[in-house]
Amino acid sequence: MFEMYTDKAGEFRFRLKAKNGQIILASEGYTQKVNCVNGIESVKKNAQDEARFELKQGASGKWLFNLKASNGQVIGTSQMYADESGAKNGIQSVMKNAPDAEVVEVEN
Repeated sequence: MFEMYTDKAGEFRFRLKAKNGQIILASEGYTQKVNCVNGIESVKKNAQDEARFELKQGASGKWLFNLKASNGQVIGTSQMYADESGAKNGIQSVMKNAPDAEVVEVEN
């Protein structure tokens, strides 16, 4: 499920949650709600292409991934994972959950 919400700065954001409630992808802040909705639609479309995922190891040694649109812009970022295999499992979870996920607006 995608949760769309307004953060403390008044920006619109979304997060994709797996069926177990874990956040598996989060967005940047958008100044307009319509752009946030468009970001969700972009995730749904681009999550079906494994080549759109960028796996990275952070300075701390933990792993994360970004989902990028066809223009190379980051549209979602994962949480940090202890190891590469955890991040790869996270990618598979986004690929599985994003395309048909419902969108709900929530209070943050």
